[in-house]
Amino acid sequence: MEKRYLLGTDIGTQGTKTIVVNLDGKVLASAIRNYEVIQPKPLWAEQWPDTWVKAVFETIKEVLEKSKVDPLEVAGIAISGLYGGSGVPVDRDMKPIRPCLIWMDRRAQAEVEWVKKNVPMEKLFEITGNYVDSYFGFTKIMWIRNNEPENWKRVYQFITPKDYVIYVMTGENAIDYSSAGNLGGVFDIRKKYWSDEMCQILGIPKGMLPERMVKSADIVGKVTKEASESCGLLEGTPVIAGGIDAPVAALSVGVLEEKSHVAMVGTSTCWGVIHKGENITPKLVSYPYVAYDDEMIYTFGGSATTGGLATWFRNEFGQKELEFEKSIGISAYKLLEQEAEDIPAGSEGLIVLPYFMGERSPIWDPNAKGTIIGLTLYHTRKHVYRAILEGAAYALRHNMDEGVKAGLELASECIMTGGVAKSKLWVQIFADVTGFPMKIPVEDFEAPYADALLAGVGTGVLTSYEKIKEWIRFRDPVKPNLENKKIYDQYYEEYLKSYEALKNIMENLSKIAMR
Repeated sequence: MEKRYLLGTDIGTQGTKTIVVNLDGKVLASAIRNYEVIQPKPLWAEQWPDTWVKAVFETIKEVLEKSKVDPLEVAGIAISGLYGGSGVPVDRDMKPIRPCLIWMDRRAQAEVEWVKKNVPMEKLFEITGNYVDSYFGFTKIMWIRNNEPENWKRVYQFITPKDYVIYVMTGENAIDYSSAGNLGGVFDIRKKYWSDEMCQILGIPKGMLPERMVKSADIVGKVTKEASESCGLLEGTPVIAGGIDAPVAALSVGVLEEKSHVAMVGTSTCWGVIHKGENITPKLVSYPYVAYDDEMIYTFGGSATTGGLATWFRNEFGQKELEFEKSIGISAYKLLEQEAEDIPAGSEGLIVLPYFMGERSPIWDPNAKGTIIGLTLYHTRKHVYRAILEGAAYALRHNMDEGVKAGLELASECIMTGGVAKSKLWVQIFADVTGFPMKIPVEDFEAPYADALLAGVGTGVLTSYEKIKEWIRFRDPVKPNLENKKIYDQYYEEYLKSYEALKNIMENLSKIAMR
């Protein structure tokens, strides 16, 4: 029977989404399963892998049932996933030993300090293309070694979230280049394999890392009989490697050429640009891209809280809007946005440092704190809400600026995806602050869409990655308001100086809170 359909699955931090598409890119059905992050202590974040397996199997089965697609006609499935931090520590039977320390987990601060004192930055950057922060998985692996010796004795390997699910589906253990590179520390970005030298320096046995490394469009294995019974795909269906969700989401909107850059803005922000690897910086994160893996590098920066800030504000200060949402059916976010539209650019003297969960790039400071500067008795809730939206945009510009300082060239327009792209006001603020017109896809299916593409390329039913260009359409770009840009340029300079002025106080506050 002709293979006419492709599945794409993305395992996210708070939920898993699967779609089924035809060879023209039309989405026939989608399904989502949500779940929680385990946070046993402040700045800790863990998840058990069986949660992901259950969500993947259930969503696959649901889209097959909804679409009425015959599993015989499914060419294959690709799976992308959240950055899994340490990865899942498994024993020799490939059974999880403890929950995975995911990207949000910031506990490995002592390990970060050890690396900074004992490993020259030049050495680490020369080999890996990255520096050190508790964001990177190698520091979390070191934390498990240093703090859980009994678990460490049992560890056979560390497997990324989506690769663990692929193992359960196929019995095959592999890792793609993007996932390996995002582990940091132990991956040689030029040789595209584990670094013997760095593994030895950091005390991470190379045998604890998957031996088989593949491209994102490679077939890792085929669905087993047992997995077939659980998910509904036929035994023997090819399972393609996929990659880290951020670059896969970039691919979903057609990012294939040098200079192309995309901001994925949801709970957090991830902004990335692809290039040939000549101009990388330790202030951003770099690893192989998920298309043209041999030649293209994906460099990205990320802000830990974006949509998360709006959610926090809504929950803590938006009770009136939440009540209206229940009674009249209009989103509380929409109501807050309508109020903030009345406030001029710059929120009449307010700046928000959006570091409500520490911060990733380019400051790499787990002690950074959310800060509202400039409050007076004149200011209202809507001033603060707009200032929060603006703070998130300043954080995006900060990452863009670091890329440009390193010599990265950026296309004249920035593509924006994610839930925040649905906010007319917020998209305009992003355009005004950064100076880049924002291109929004007409339909934003994010990472699962590119997973389906990778499945098609991997199985040969699609001829090339370029097929994505035929699948996507964009709205007219949201152009910057040049008058607002002039205002924001002034506030942005104060934004940068504010962190520098406050960072020692922020660190001291963290020390006091830990006593």
